[in-house]
Amino acid sequence: MASGATAGRKVILLQPRGFCAGVVRAIDAVRIALDLYGSPIYVRKEIVHNRHVVDQLKEAGAVFVEELEEVPEGARVIFSAHGIAPAVREQASKRRLRVIDATCPLVTKVHLEAQRFATRGFTIVLIGHRDHDEVIGTLGEAPACTFLVSTPADVDRLNPPDPRRIAYLTQTTLSLDETRDIVARLKERFPEIQGPPAQDICYATENRQLAVKAAAPLCDVLLVVGSQNSSNSKRLVEVSKNFGVPAYLVDDSSQVDPAWIAEAATVAVTAGASAPENLVEDLIAFLKARGFDRMEEMHLKEEDVRFTLPHQLEPVAGRLTSITTQ
Repeated sequence: MASGATAGRKVILLQPRGFCAGVVRAIDAVRIALDLYGSPIYVRKEIVHNRHVVDQLKEAGAVFVEELEEVPEGARVIFSAHGIAPAVREQASKRRLRVIDATCPLVTKVHLEAQRFATRGFTIVLIGHRDHDEVIGTLGEAPACTFLVSTPADVDRLNPPDPRRIAYLTQTTLSLDETRDIVARLKERFPEIQGPPAQDICYATENRQLAVKAAAPLCDVLLVVGSQNSSNSKRLVEVSKNFGVPAYLVDDSSQVDPAWIAEAATVAVTAGASAPENLVEDLIAFLKARGFDRMEEMHLKEEDVRFTLPHQLEPVAGRLTSITTQ
């Protein structure tokens, strides 16, 4: 694209963007629990990886902790959308904590796959990023027989006890292209390797990456609304850069460096799966004030995925509000 133009500058707003069904479910779980039981409601780890969401829930009365030792015995605690290891569940039981499990159903799917492969005596290769909450939880399902890889080079260092009984699973928020390369290398080294019945990378991660790929030839810069610890948001930046388009991850419009967009004629905007829409709206207003007075929406596909509340809250499902979509 030609850059340097300052007249008639344009914003391309990508769709789908923002909250996925798992994030909506998790945030609703916290808000409904606060409404039903009052403060404090304890939440282990960030309920979703977004600073603004966490701060809003803190103001509403949620108390975020890193580990269950910080939760008073017998108190009510919510597990985050990223999932937990079985050892955490056992610890909660010993402390008589009243648990509301907000693990995303798509993460639970990966946990169940790990259990099944481990029961059948397979070595499990988990494709993911070390120290991410989701990966820590999945590794905990079968730690003795699960190995983490993040690159094709990691695959070359694997030495499973039986190369004929090996399976792979993936973190749900990875780059499609990066994961494809790792899986290809796994299949080269271990031709009999088995994978999940259906792709582990979640629909929202895939859709947002595909939207960025569609927009890349049409824009000079991509701005991604999301927090620095949001894996799926960081992957959107990587996808754009792989297409040669500069991209920046920002919590909100206050973090945008005007120099990033000074020479841009067209800026594309999207949001990670845990970023609220009001932050996107603020960013659009920020860009409009700087001469981006034309708006174009790019719709890749509609998302109609909905998840039920955690079963601990199912009796009050009728009280579910739309507050998390605001």
